[in-house]
Amino acid sequence: MAEQQRTLAKEIAFKGKGLHTGVDISMTIKPAQEDHGIVFSRVDLDGAPKVKALADFVVDTSRGTTIASGEARVSTIEHLMAALWGCGVDNALIEVNAPEVPILDGSAIIYAEEIEKAGTIEQNAERAYYRPDKHISYSNGNGIEIDIYPDERFSANVNVDFNSKVVGRQYAMFANGESEFKCNIAPCRTFVFLHEIKPLIDHNLIKGGDLDNAIVIVEQPIPAEEVKKLSEIFGRKDVPVNGTGYLNTEPLRHENEIARHKMLDLLGDLALIGARLEGRIIALRPGHHANTEFAKVVRKQMKADAGKPKYKYDPNKEPLYDINKIKATLPHRPPFLLVDKIIHLTDDTVVGIKNVTMNEPFFVGHFPDEPVMPGVLVVEAMAQCGGILALNTVPDPENYSTYFLKIDGVRFKHKIVPGDTLMFVLELSEPIRRGIVAMRAKAYIGDTLATEADLMAQIVKNRN
Repeated sequence: MAEQQRTLAKEIAFKGKGLHTGVDISMTIKPAQEDHGIVFSRVDLDGAPKVKALADFVVDTSRGTTIASGEARVSTIEHLMAALWGCGVDNALIEVNAPEVPILDGSAIIYAEEIEKAGTIEQNAERAYYRPDKHISYSNGNGIEIDIYPDERFSANVNVDFNSKVVGRQYAMFANGESEFKCNIAPCRTFVFLHEIKPLIDHNLIKGGDLDNAIVIVEQPIPAEEVKKLSEIFGRKDVPVNGTGYLNTEPLRHENEIARHKMLDLLGDLALIGARLEGRIIALRPGHHANTEFAKVVRKQMKADAGKPKYKYDPNKEPLYDINKIKATLPHRPPFLLVDKIIHLTDDTVVGIKNVTMNEPFFVGHFPDEPVMPGVLVVEAMAQCGGILALNTVPDPENYSTYFLKIDGVRFKHKIVPGDTLMFVLELSEPIRRGIVAMRAKAYIGDTLATEADLMAQIVKNRN
């Protein structure tokens, strides 16, 4: 059963400093209508310009993910995006008065907890999912690789190796939805190696970083002369002088917190695909650049697959309706019965099959030397499938018929010839009311869209 889109039940406000800018930030996450997606608005700029949280708008991935469109630029969005994704929020307007979102404690747990407190509400539109039907891969050629393999549900595996004697090789996995996200992924904090801090400061970054919102990994004992500098950077007097390991104000939240934070970043960056993935992801040494480049590759493939049917015809599988059951449902008879099988039927969708052969009577007179199935009969065949969808809603379909009221937006994109197997996919455009059935109809030859139309019919009880 299809899942519905969700948005917040009420708005949420946050205050905090930016990890890189160090400025004080106010941010409000507001509910949004169906199909709005996640959109950021820079309310500190004239006109409050907006930028959609999509991989197409990623402009920088140095120490975080930054999106921009025109004057609207927002950085370090990955933890918030992960929290929205992990808590099931599809639509939200995020108003922020700075070029960065608050870092908070360096993880996504505060975001996730506040979203959970506010609650979410179900919306009328269906949630967008993308399930690739083939392996999709991204690699930079230097040992960083992200792959997704077809699967019926989402899962992710992350392997990290920084050639660090402190961190070692770490592994994390995610598979079980919102509860696992909040417990095992959201609390995991961002991290930095001690030797990276000075270059970051030199590049005017991590102005808001401290031991309360980042794990600092120490590979070598700290010389005494560096203590004063570190104390100034972190605003503390308790920075240890000797030893290696982690500089923390609290212990690690998980033994493999580094890998789990990489998982958090991955989930946040993959939220920029704009649809929820169904598939098995394996990520080797992922980072924001690789994550967002992979998201772009997936979005490109998703757009390429958009015109393909969501259903596959397997001739070895027993149909839901064979020709005899179709005849028991529809009043049509040969040579005007134009559906051979029904392979899928729900309350709002029907999928039917028509095997086109040279023996069709209409080929006798319709371009006999260059046989082409008449377009009006393709529409009629789709309508007959729609009749089965409509009659599936009444308890005694044998006592009802369906009649055309309107045909709109018909487009013939590919000719249909003997030997073709047509698959008709019809979905309700809106709920059936007072016997009026509005449907979006498509006819495919393999993955090729041949014909599409908007159909409207009425369910009428037979007189006899």
